[in-house]
Amino acid sequence: MNIKQLVEGTDTWAGKAFDLVIQALIFVSLISFSIETLPDLGNESRFWLYVVEVVTVAIFTIEYGLRILVADNRLRFIFSFYGLVDLTAILPFYISTGVDLRAVRVLRLFRVFRVFKLLRYTQAIQRFKDAFNEIREELVLYLVATSLMIFLSSVGIYYFENEAQPENFGSVFHCLWWAIVTLTTVGYGDVFPITVGGRIFTAIVLLFGIGTIAVPAGLLAAALTKTQKKKNGG
Repeated sequence: MNIKQLVEGTDTWAGKAFDLVIQALIFVSLISFSIETLPDLGNESRFWLYVVEVVTVAIFTIEYGLRILVADNRLRFIFSFYGLVDLTAILPFYISTGVDLRAVRVLRLFRVFRVFKLLRYTQAIQRFKDAFNEIREELVLYLVATSLMIFLSSVGIYYFENEAQPENFGSVFHCLWWAIVTLTTVGYGDVFPITVGGRIFTAIVLLFGIGTIAVPAGLLAAALTKTQKKKNGG
């Protein structure tokens, strides 16, 4: 057995074992990362968590190097989805950027579909990909329209509420948070209008917000239905 079969192959026991070990290490690193966020963690605990991080990063680095080594097209692998995820997950450890990107490693777990050859799920992912490709132009138009609505909502609530609540609606930029949570109908309630005009305007924005949620959901549902019909030869 050569290195390529070990690293990329899933038809052999060794290839599956290699992938499963990497998946297990990803879980270990994610759990370690989560534990590090606990407050009042002792120095000894932090030391052992650091040891776990060093070991896992060392193994991930070796694995990353092996995948580049055995890739048919090395440049394509480096700039592929998994190549970038693998690099992003280990690079901050070496260059001390101050940005902890270990959580990105969770995306590597998608390889489990390939390891176990879960064909049904692979086909489901492909259907989602085809559906998004089917409606990508509509989604771009939707995102542009939504961005304009957020801006106009920010401007509108600024004019209604600025004088009454300068601390919450001090500028259009301050109003962006209110516009986003209102249009998405989340409404945390931390910032809300107190003037009559502001409340009427908010009601209008909320009505538009219902469409903001419904439109992409409807587009995706229709595209998935269309994709499924094509798959079934309909």
